[in-house]
Amino acid sequence: MTRHFAAALALLLVLPLSALAGEKEDAKAADAARVLGEIMRIPETAVPEKMFSEAHAIAVFPDVVKAGLVLGGRGGTGLISVRSPDGTWSNPSFVKLGGGSIGFQAGVQSADIILVFRSPRGVENIVNGKFTLGADASVAAGPVGRSAQASTDEQLKAEIYSYSRARGLFAGVALDGTVLRINHKANAAVYGRNTTPRQIFEGRVDPPSSPVVDFRDRLEENTVPQD
Repeated sequence: MTRHFAAALALLLVLPLSALAGEKEDAKAADAARVLGEIMRIPETAVPEKMFSEAHAIAVFPDVVKAGLVLGGRGGTGLISVRSPDGTWSNPSFVKLGGGSIGFQAGVQSADIILVFRSPRGVENIVNGKFTLGADASVAAGPVGRSAQASTDEQLKAEIYSYSRARGLFAGVALDGTVLRINHKANAAVYGRNTTPRQIFEGRVDPPSSPVVDFRDRLEENTVPQD
């Protein structure tokens, strides 16, 4: 009798935890999709269309928080999707961002961050371990809006371009020294234990929850097919 009672109690304790698994990640994915949609809705202040459509990967970090009065710092969780060989976007992996306070405007306590990866190297480095912007790959504040469209081929030489939105303003931002790494705990909550980023990017996982799919679909909506 005691053994059966203990088993039943253990089941009751596990069920609420299972029900909650992934809820925080779903909320983060929904925020990332919202940020992407709001920013790309206004062409005059968005990532240039051509750059976005030719990107190898896009990462979005909603509500990156600045902390510390003397040394400063930043931290946040976001999602990154990779362009598949057929031109569509992969399921997103969760990724963490942390580092110094370079690039934050005075008085700004939080900002939305978008990273545009122009080559596979940066993503490969993130998958293989922690990755530092500016040290492991060149990073620069990205151009904004339709007026920057013509310059995206000839003048943009960095591997990664970074943007931020704070207090309603969207602009390129300096993020040298910022560290990126895979958020394995968040991936496990969404895709299952021991899921690797490569499995996620290559579609070798069960379909994720609707908010995570919505982030991928929002990328599709804002990508103009290449000729």
